[in-house]
Amino acid sequence: MRELKIFSGRSNRDLTSKICKHLHLEPAKISLGKFPDGENFCKLDEDVRGRDVFLVQPTSPPVNDNLFELLVMIDCCKRASAERITAVIPYFGYARQDRKDEGRVPITAKLVANMIARAGADRVLTMDLHAAQIQGFFDVPVDHLYAAPVLNEHFLARGMKQEDIVVISPDEGSIKRAVGHGKRLGGTLAIVDKRRTNALEVRQSTIIGGPVEGKIALLFDDMISTAGSICGAARLVHEAGAKEIHIACTHGILCGPAIERLRDAPIDSITVTDSIPVPAEKQLPNMVQLSVAPLLAEAIKRIHHDQSISELFREP
Repeated sequence: MRELKIFSGRSNRDLTSKICKHLHLEPAKISLGKFPDGENFCKLDEDVRGRDVFLVQPTSPPVNDNLFELLVMIDCCKRASAERITAVIPYFGYARQDRKDEGRVPITAKLVANMIARAGADRVLTMDLHAAQIQGFFDVPVDHLYAAPVLNEHFLARGMKQEDIVVISPDEGSIKRAVGHGKRLGGTLAIVDKRRTNALEVRQSTIIGGPVEGKIALLFDDMISTAGSICGAARLVHEAGAKEIHIACTHGILCGPAIERLRDAPIDSITVTDSIPVPAEKQLPNMVQLSVAPLLAEAIKRIHHDQSISELFREP
């Protein structure tokens, strides 16, 4: 592992520290900041010539600041003659703008992918993209990880009986994710029919499948942003008679009115991962944060040694 260097941007240094601890490494030293006029500053404080470099930087809010810092770090490593640069982006921002769903709008996910590749990244390691097809937007190899094993182990450890579980997809786009969790956790499957009224508002009308009454409902999503969708689904499930409601996601963005909505919703527990840091003022008494650092660390080790990533997801 001598030729491996792991640098951290400023968006999630705690996650980088956990990754390095798992690999028995020290985070590589880097100086990051801003000039008085707001321009980004970056300087590598260690030699990277001929090294395999990993840059850990989720592009979470503030998205533009974190994204540009990542681009500057990539360019810095490229000009310092790093042998290979891997952008480790546990949360990939702008992923929701992945197609033209109406006239005269951009496909920003493709634009960001182009910027990362053009800056000099040789490959990308990311987790639970909002749309899996974004992998194809990159002109460099992409390793796409899933937090599902971490979330599943958490719920399996709670000792819930399979016959009491109903795994619920909060919208049609998350059906495949719900099916995957259902295979591991057991129970039945249900889908919440979600209709988007505009870019900021959605409404839930009915539950397909089930039954839900008297069951332990587990709702899985890739991210919780303003929490409108997941809280609307939770209320619908509560009205249908679920005895417990637990929600889980990979990326806890928790912006806008998310905390108030989650606090007021009929939810027994909220599970998120540390792909995005959750500040103390956004943590709730019923919130559990799981670490994806071991998963990312194992992926980094396998990439460094040119080993298979898909082996991480083989069923035991």
